Amino acid sequence: QVQLVESGGGLVQAGGSLRLSCAASGRTFSSYTMGWFRQAPGKEREFVAAINWSGDNTYYTDSVKGRFTISRDNPKNTVYLQMNSLKPEDTAVYYCAASRNIVIRTYTYNYDYWGQGTQVTVSS
Repeated sequence: QVQLVESGGGLVQAGGSLRLSCAASGRTFSSYTMGWFRQAPGKEREFVAAINWSGDNTYYTDSVKGRFTISRDNPKNTVYLQMNSLKPEDTAVYYCAASRNIVIRTYTYNYDYWGQGTQVTVSS
């Protein structure tokens, strides 16, 4: 069992930056692929970024490439999402998720554990 708690969301102007954190419980954090998803009002939850267990492989959805960076600190049981050059269309609730798959996946059903989400609002 893994419990995930996100933090770092908030209100920021377009062009600004935020860093989201996701703290995980459990001794096996380093064995999980970790992902970030987001859900805007009235829309389905969508994949944003993921990182493999060792941190040497990452994958991003096209709309955030070059602006967002996912990273992890296994000794601290934490995964991060650095978000730069934020746009109003990035506004959403951001969720951290953990997957037992060693290969990075982008669908919600590939992930086994979810956090409660943190709100990110980007004003124009």
